[in-house]
Amino acid sequence: MGNPRSVLVVSNTPVGRRVCELLEMSGLGTIHLEEPSDAELREALTREIEGVAVLLHDDVKVLRYSLAAHHIRPSARLFAAMFDRTAREQLRGHVPDSVVLSPAAISVPSLVAAAVHPEAAAIRRRGTQDENRWVSVTPTDDNDVTVTDYFTPEGLKRYGRLGRLSGQLRAYDAGTKVLLTGIIGLISIIMLDTIVGLQHARFLRALYDATRTTATISAPALSDDEPWVLVWATIAALSVLTFTAMFAAGIVNYLLSGRHVALLGRRVAPRFGHVIIAGMGQVGLRLAEELRALGVAVIGIEVKPDARTLQLARAGGIPVIVGDAASRSTLKAARVEEAEALIAAGSAEWDNIAVAVSSLAIAPNTRLVIRAGTGDAIAETQSLFAIGAVVDVNGLTASFVTSAMTGLEPYLIVSSGEADLAVDSSGRVTRRLGATAFRGGAA
Repeated sequence: MGNPRSVLVVSNTPVGRRVCELLEMSGLGTIHLEEPSDAELREALTREIEGVAVLLHDDVKVLRYSLAAHHIRPSARLFAAMFDRTAREQLRGHVPDSVVLSPAAISVPSLVAAAVHPEAAAIRRRGTQDENRWVSVTPTDDNDVTVTDYFTPEGLKRYGRLGRLSGQLRAYDAGTKVLLTGIIGLISIIMLDTIVGLQHARFLRALYDATRTTATISAPALSDDEPWVLVWATIAALSVLTFTAMFAAGIVNYLLSGRHVALLGRRVAPRFGHVIIAGMGQVGLRLAEELRALGVAVIGIEVKPDARTLQLARAGGIPVIVGDAASRSTLKAARVEEAEALIAAGSAEWDNIAVAVSSLAIAPNTRLVIRAGTGDAIAETQSLFAIGAVVDVNGLTASFVTSAMTGLEPYLIVSSGEADLAVDSSGRVTRRLGATAFRGGAA
């Protein structure tokens, strides 16, 4: 199919407006509808429409509009932005020639590169999502790119593993501090009481009596002839009361908190050598998965305790601190001063700036990567001070959609100066689009 004469864009997001701008810059007509009714959709899908782009945050609505548009105009090229993998597979099954992709998949390669290999514009898997071979893509001065195999530095992976190992049985918030204090206190009382009991019994008997006493099941009979033993027993009993209360409060808090960060195992909070992802939405979750696959230690921060992606992160073994990433206490809990990089990946641009400002105040030497939507707020803030690398997710998505609507399905979109470059699987630039999608800056 040749280039479409007109494209229908169904979107109520800023990405839709960016797509319309790029399509018109490419000489194509556009019709922009936010959430049309069935009658409005049918009226818009005339013979002049040879491309349909559906860009909404709700996967169910995207699926519905995509199927309706394909039913009305089956010959029209279709691009659908969908986050859920199952929904994407269903749509591809019904519309085989469509391009169905998550916006996170488009922007994550640039975010990954900015965090761990800033010399490149993007790092992505060589083939499918299940393939663990990676390439880095770097723009050249003549608006071309070089594609090379990428291997995560062994030093970075080893440092991250040590950071996770160091995080085992380490408190990451007030609740876990209380829990660990209670556990350590109770164990200490048992050990000391066992030592005291060795004065009158063998080790196993002394340990048994000490454990029963700590568990408040019973207490051994003590003679009045040794006052110091009575004094110790009194102190131990009071200490047991305190530590038991702390342990009970800590375990209740730990269980009710959702246990998104573990005290032992894969989901511990790394102490150093990790990447912090502030904002565990669809983009943040996909980003964490890609970094983990590269062998990089990660920890997420999410402000919404009921976010759907928290359960997905937990199932994937990704630790997530629930809290405000713009808060210094939350950033300190994530040990931002020992992190390799902080990625502010929230959907709200000003929130990401707030995270960056707080991070700079605590750890000015930590690499910063900021997800942008329009670029205006970031540009204003960068005029005051350098805040790090900025990735315009909306711009990258708009460039990908525009390429798809003109007959291409890029392997990757990277930015080079004032243009975005559509790169195919062979590493050849197939299209240049006039949108700035990436700006670099020193943190």
